[in-house]
Amino acid sequence: MTRYAMVIDISRCLGCGACVAACIAENLNTSSDELEFKPKPSIIAGLLGLPRKEIPPAEYFVEKAAEQVEPEKAQEEVRKLWLRTEVYAIPSGTYPNVSLMFYHRICQHCTNAPCVTVCPTGASFQRKDGIVLVDPNKCILCGACIAACPYAARQVDLLTKTIDKCTFCAHRVDKGLLPACVETCPAHVRIFGDLDNPNSEVSRIVAKYHPPAGTPHGPIRGTEPFVFYMPSGNYKPSVKEIEQEHLKEAKIMKKLESESS
Repeated sequence: MTRYAMVIDISRCLGCGACVAACIAENLNTSSDELEFKPKPSIIAGLLGLPRKEIPPAEYFVEKAAEQVEPEKAQEEVRKLWLRTEVYAIPSGTYPNVSLMFYHRICQHCTNAPCVTVCPTGASFQRKDGIVLVDPNKCILCGACIAACPYAARQVDLLTKTIDKCTFCAHRVDKGLLPACVETCPAHVRIFGDLDNPNSEVSRIVAKYHPPAGTPHGPIRGTEPFVFYMPSGNYKPSVKEIEQEHLKEAKIMKKLESESS
């Protein structure tokens, strides 16, 4: 049986952002009269209690951003929040003994995917090959999956008014192609393949090095994720901090929504 997985070798990452750019180019759902960005999960958390028709249009968030930064930079700032995958630069140490690690946030395509378990309509589901997807025709935008995901890997697409996330580029994989981020990376940071195939590069790396999955320091809440990080690096996630960030941003978005109504 096929079980797709990804290895992210953060020791090789240059922080160039090619993976993020490739993801946007491959998966962004826009038209000529729509803004070219998607929302970060936690930023839109405050809108989860709203029916789809009541969610402000994408332009609304640009207008709000323009109140905080220079108008010409507003769309750029909002664009940063609408990504299926992100790369964070995480410094550590004190001068002169300092280091920098690039942490990659991406859907973990967990075996015990809490996003699938909590979905009331079956919109969130997992294929036999392990890829977790969302059926937009079944999504009612209740936000249960965003709240359940400990990796902040889900978001609301303001253009389609449904949940969006990394799909491992399933549409490419089904054609025998690599995910766009993997194909584009100049440093071979992201490695994708069938973990059940002992001859695949992913399988050989996991078998030899036993890298942690979910985060560089292992999974959160025993979800059995299938994105592996090597080496562990200097990033240790805090579930408490993640949840506090979501609550803080949810309150901000609720306030913005009430001002727009």
